[in-house]
Amino acid sequence: VQLVESGGGLVQPGGSLRLSCAASGFTFSRYAMSWYRQAPGKERELVAFISSTGGSTNFADSVKGRFTISRDNAKNTVYLEMNSLKPEDTAVYYCNLPYFGRDYWGQGTQVTVSS
Repeated sequence: VQLVESGGGLVQPGGSLRLSCAASGFTFSRYAMSWYRQAPGKERELVAFISSTGGSTNFADSVKGRFTISRDNAKNTVYLEMNSLKPEDTAVYYCNLPYFGRDYWGQGTQVTVSS
């Protein structure tokens, strides 16, 4: 199993970013995926979840209405579209796969929201 995040960067408050997570090593279309984030000095927190088909999604209260999660099962990729970004969204963002009793993580991608 391999998960590779990309798309992070520095953005001004109110701006947007689109994160991608390319997955390999398993049958992507059969598994739900999630995005988590971890800010300095804080615990890793769940940001968004998407079911295997994309038909069901869920979001942390702090990002509802601003973030969208989607997936392209033909490309083995899950996305996190982030709009109206705030300084408190600054964190390392990770995609996550629960698979056969353990959690798999990517290396993370840094998102910094600052003027």
